[in-house]
This record gives sequence, C-alpha cells and structure tokens, in this order.
Amino acid sequence: MTGDPSASRRGAHARDDRNAAQQTVPARDGGRRDAARAGKDGRAGRERAGHECDGQIVVIAKEPVAGRVKTRLTPPFSPEEAALLATAALADTLGTVARAPARHRVLALRGGTGPWLPPGFAVLPQRGIGLDQRLTAAFEDAYRAHPLPVVLIGMDTPQVTPALLAGALAALATRDAVFGPAADGGFWLLGLRRPDPALLLGVPMSQPTTGAAQLSRLRAAGLSVGMLPLLRDVDTAGDAAAVAAEAPSSRFAAALAALGTGATRGTRPAPGRTSEEGVPVVMKKFPTK
Repeated sequence: MTGDPSASRRGAHARDDRNAAQQTVPARDGGRRDAARAGKDGRAGRERAGHECDGQIVVIAKEPVAGRVKTRLTPPFSPEEAALLATAALADTLGTVARAPARHRVLALRGGTGPWLPPGFAVLPQRGIGLDQRLTAAFEDAYRAHPLPVVLIGMDTPQVTPALLAGALAALATRDAVFGPAADGGFWLLGLRRPDPALLLGVPMSQPTTGAAQLSRLRAAGLSVGMLPLLRDVDTAGDAAAVAAEAPSSRFAAALAALGTGATRGTRPAPGRTSEEGVPVVMKKFPTK
C-alpha cells in the first residue's frame, strides 16, 4: 500500500456521504454529540431487539488453550485455570452474539473449534500476523461473504449484552462507524459500514493509546462515528473480579467463583484501571474531535 490511505479514504467517503449528510452528525461535532446520538441508537437497538438487523457480527478469538490465552491472568491463576476462564468468556460472548438480531454471525478463529461454539456461526480462519492485520482480514473476509455492515468484538468482554450489540448494528444504519472504548485504553467493539484496510492497518495495537489512535484514524478518514459505552475487558485478575461482578449470572462469573476469588487470587483492582475515579481519567484518552 502506498501513499496516504487516510486521504484516499476521505475522498471516497465524502462522495458516499453526500446523500446521508442530512441524517448523520459530522464527526467534527465531537464526542458529546456522538455519545448522545449513540444513546438514541442504543435505544433504537433495544427497541429492535428480537428483530433482525441489516448487519453482521464477527467475534475474533483464539482457541482457549492453556498457555496461549489469558496469559496476564497467570499468576495468580495457573495456565489451565486461565484457559477455563477464557473458555467461559468466549462461550458467554458467542451466546450473546447468538441472541443479537444480526443477519449473519461469524467467528474469526485462531485454532480449532470446541464444544463452546453454538450453532449458527460461520467459522473463518484468522489471517495476518499483527492484530491490526488480523482485524483487517476479519472485516474483509466477512464483508466479502456478505456485503453488509460489520460489527466486530473480541472475547474479553463477557458482560456484553444483546442490546449493546443491537445498538451497534442500529448505529451503522446512519453512521459510518461505531466504536466501543475499553477501560484500559483499547476498544472492545469496532463496527464499520464499509470496511477498508486503511482504517486499521498500522494502528498500534495492545497499547494504552490504541483506542485513541483507532478513533483518530476513523475521524481523520472523515467518518461519522457512533460511540458506545465504555466497558472493561478482562486482562488481569482484578479485571476478572470486576467483570464477574457486572455479569453475575454469566458462565465467566461461575467459572471464576469455582476457581476461587479473594486476596489469595490477587483480585484487587489494578491501579488506574478499575477504580471509579479512574474511569474519567481513562476517557481522556479518547479524543472528542
């Protein structure tokens, strides 16, 4: 790829958005208007829950094999225990996606399938080396099979609900993109009405500034972006305890309870990540313009 991909993207979307300009809020209006509009989109999604949305959901995940997943949970958990938690989080995520009103459901998988995979999912192997490449490929492969808006999530937010996913799909009816920021500075959801490699390739992944960089890339391309609520993904033992408390009826919470929690598991919130006063600090990482 040569040249400035963002510039070419701006031109393409400027043409695409002329007819939709009366219905969308320009990105330069800022995050507050995005958030307000996202709230309306979310309500619309909830109202449409149970009705099929004109879009698809992709879950990008790794086969939960001990030593290859959730390595930041070890210690205090063993690799086998971390894999059990990853399995539960993946099963919760796939179950939620199965209940969301999407036209198609896709699992972009590194590794093999297991009993945690419910029916109704097309399974595609992940392509690429870096995470930005694998995300790009997952968007491309899903859109090539079904040229419909794509909402992509990972396996680290088992507390996600069908209503949140319905809201994301609904947002793409009027927005170019939808973005779900994560408490660690990353993002837990990215939706694109029309995927383009230039929107993802080269974005530094797995960094505290990843979410801000990704959001800036979307806005620099001239896209209108709907914002979803901030969620916490499961990286550390402290995250695991907090997420289980948010979703007490989930498989993830049951698995964590079975393994045991408390001080012996080091489940205290990680500094700067999980305290209530930390949330607005994290949000400052995401530019509003």
